Amino acid sequence: MMKNIGIIIELDNGRVKESNFGMITLARAKNYELFAFVMDADAKSVKQDLESFGITKIVEICLAPAQRNNPAVRAKAIIMALKEFDISMVLGLSTAMGKDLLPRIAALIGAPLVMDCFHLDLEQSCVKTSQYSGKTIATIQVTGDIRVFGIRPNAIEPIKAPGSARILKFDGSNIVTRGFKVVKTNGNDKGTSLNLAEADVIIAGGRGMKNSDNFTLLFQCAKKLNAAVGASRVAVDSGWVPYSMQVGQTGEKVSPKVYIACGISGSIQHFAGMKTSGMVIAINTDEGSAIISNCDYYTIADALDIIPELTRILENG
Repeated sequence: MMKNIGIIIELDNGRVKESNFGMITLARAKNYELFAFVMDADAKSVKQDLESFGITKIVEICLAPAQRNNPAVRAKAIIMALKEFDISMVLGLSTAMGKDLLPRIAALIGAPLVMDCFHLDLEQSCVKTSQYSGKTIATIQVTGDIRVFGIRPNAIEPIKAPGSARILKFDGSNIVTRGFKVVKTNGNDKGTSLNLAEADVIIAGGRGMKNSDNFTLLFQCAKKLNAAVGASRVAVDSGWVPYSMQVGQTGEKVSPKVYIACGISGSIQHFAGMKTSGMVIAINTDEGSAIISNCDYYTIADALDIIPELTRILENG
């Protein structure tokens, strides 16, 4: 019997975010049909991208313009679509949007929820996620008519599986909520234009950056690398950069292809947030720091000397 999986698609300026494709790859399996839920674009504009990775149905959820940024309305629309298309499993990214939307969906329908998953066994409804500051890997099995999972961005390598998708319309324009109203939506106050959790390359600064002004060096270098800029908790607590840039147990958990740690000691809490990086490069003056023991390449030097030189080489390269 064919089972249906609903995948919440995140977009950036009308384009499908690359991290969606790894999530779709994870969900592909025999006897499962993949439904992509699109709320922020015309389904025709994303059809080619989605069907090239195995999506067979694209559900364009139409919301009233005034309600498109209301997470309570978006959650209700997804729930109604789940019932309409007989969906038994919901996947979304463990991003800022996913962390806001997926728990709402699970709470409203009383469904089990596991976030930040990097492995999924569809047949057993088992997922894997890290716990205790990354010291252990938990394998969690859930039961229920509908199961909800948040997938860690970049944790799965995307693999294409070209096919053909059909577009379906779902009208959610009449959905209203009580007790919740979006008054204003602001953009990022500071930081990189790239989403930290989804970046292929991250350059992050810690105590060794010494002040907020020196983070400008990281932004300049990141621009040349097409990278996102992150930070340790020390840098955030010191007021040098906003919390949205924090990587670690209490910040973002990231899985970039390359992670460059600049003046970061590498505490257990920080390592928990970036241990699944493909390659870790450390720049630190302390040869005995924990980050040196947990990296692929390192240099014992001051990041304030190395980063400007790296930027200069990239500019002239």
